[in-house]
Amino acid sequence: MIKIRELKKLLLVFCLVSFSALSWALDPTVKSPQVDSPKRLLLIGNSYLYYGDSLHNLLRNMVIADQPGLAKALQYKSATIGGSSLDHHNIDWLTKPGQIGVKEPFELVILQGHSGAAIDAKQGATHIKAAKAAAALIAERGGKVALYMPHSYVAPHKQAAPENVQKNNDYYVKLGNELNALVIPVGLAFAEAYKRDPGLQLHKAYDGSHPSKAGTYLAAATVYAALYNRSPVGNTFDAFGEVDPKTRLFLQQVAWDTVKQFYGR
Repeated sequence: MIKIRELKKLLLVFCLVSFSALSWALDPTVKSPQVDSPKRLLLIGNSYLYYGDSLHNLLRNMVIADQPGLAKALQYKSATIGGSSLDHHNIDWLTKPGQIGVKEPFELVILQGHSGAAIDAKQGATHIKAAKAAAALIAERGGKVALYMPHSYVAPHKQAAPENVQKNNDYYVKLGNELNALVIPVGLAFAEAYKRDPGLQLHKAYDGSHPSKAGTYLAAATVYAALYNRSPVGNTFDAFGEVDPKTRLFLQQVAWDTVKQFYGR
């Protein structure tokens, strides 16, 4: 008889398909950072961003570990609402200079919507409408937007399915191409990490949805590689001692490999 732990591992493998094994319908047209070494950065989203001590916090520390000269210049902000979609946020208010403690306009705003946007028609349409409106507003203020491609659900989430990895890719690449925006392939990094090591725990075991601390670290490394076009491999930031050296190096390598393959860099 298969033990529960072994069964969960088999379900996890079933629910994830490596991005390298898929045939993408679309490729991103934006393959390079649109802002050179962004210093005024806003992340807008939901619990996927604030789990694991907050993605913006891990990202900032990763940047400083690699480029300490940027420490004083970095102004990172994060606006999150649990369980939200992008339209729940007052983006006009958030991006207005000086409104949330940053006097000058944000150079780059990362948009993260509902985790099911790519697999639910209603959520998908809502996110597209909100992202287009946000991109137009942010452009008026001199900034750029990037789209955060979330990781797919895994077991025990009831919507976990192997095809969701490709659905996420196609949905966000199509929208990114329409907006002429950089797409950050976090979801593909998760899929690749699980392919290389199915025993990883990148999701919270209780819901198969939210990222674990290791998952947030992988997301931060992927965002760093995408935005700064620099390898995170060897970065000394250890998530405040909560990600061991072996796991840290593994996740950094996955992030870098994913970003290079996704953009063809």
